[in-house]
Amino acid sequence: MTSASPHEAGFQITVEPSGRQFAAQPDETILAAGIRQGIGLPYGCKDGACGSCKCRKLSGEVTHGPHQSKALSAEEELAGFVLTCCARATSDVMLESRQVTELGAFPIRKMPSRVLALAKLSHDVMSVRLQLPAGEPMQFHAGQYVEFILRDGARRSYSMANAPHTLLEPGTGIELHIRHLPGGKFTDHVFGAMKEKEILRIEGPYGSFFLREDSDKPIVMLASGTGFAPIKALIEHMKFKRIERPATVYWGGRRPEDLYMADWLHAQLAEMPYLKYVPVVSNAVPQDNWTGRTGFVHRAVLEDFADLSGHQVYACGAPIVVDSAKRDYVAEAGLPEEEFFADAFTTEADKALP
Repeated sequence: MTSASPHEAGFQITVEPSGRQFAAQPDETILAAGIRQGIGLPYGCKDGACGSCKCRKLSGEVTHGPHQSKALSAEEELAGFVLTCCARATSDVMLESRQVTELGAFPIRKMPSRVLALAKLSHDVMSVRLQLPAGEPMQFHAGQYVEFILRDGARRSYSMANAPHTLLEPGTGIELHIRHLPGGKFTDHVFGAMKEKEILRIEGPYGSFFLREDSDKPIVMLASGTGFAPIKALIEHMKFKRIERPATVYWGGRRPEDLYMADWLHAQLAEMPYLKYVPVVSNAVPQDNWTGRTGFVHRAVLEDFADLSGHQVYACGAPIVVDSAKRDYVAEAGLPEEEFFADAFTTEADKALP
């Protein structure tokens, strides 16, 4: 167990039920302090926009910085919930977070990366492969993400779409799936001027979205759009480690073309008998000739699983999909809250919302 040294000023943060302890300075958020000391608190956007880092405060006092009410409502705050990404301790604090384990997190590092390859996966999704410095392999869990550090200091987060073992193959690099948001400072560059061999600065790995291998529960994987990237990494990891827990992938897009790696997924089904795939399209038009499932992807899960009390759910995509899934699966299908693992990726437009 790590404990705060008496020489380190600040407040002591204790996380139950693991008993992990660390010190937080008055001028840093609880999440930043935890990351700095290798404590694997759950988080997503680090901007008070997604709610992934929300946990229950058992004792102590915090002050919250700016955040969105969809991430933490006034009622939740009164009920003792905190967002660790924008909460600063004003006393010793005890939190409850069942996602915090005894294992040390992988170190977070800044490093240069070189663009190895660019490939369009659909009209608005680009696969970007990055070569990392030789002799400095980045350690990460399948499902985690990296941040690009742009020239003006702005950051953009993207999940790695491949599992760590694939980096051992020559010329692989980390794979990212980047959707074009017209007018986006970074994605306009990716779809316009970016060339192979360009050097970009990245930092990572970040995030608490990775497979919990201490469970044998069946798995539901839920993805919307490019939220498929970390799900792809989880599938590769399961195949490599021969983890044969039943897993069903629900992937939602507006049109069939948004399910941009459906062929890859079908190829995995042939080799992984315990894996199933349910594509869901919300806005098909007649020329799509779509005969599959329609509607909201998170509701398709409930049509197939009335009882999720014995499952784990791994969800990634737009915040509205992830938030709706967690709410409905817990309320309607009995999913234990601590068995819902999510990465909601917020765009700059999302973060600008009041």
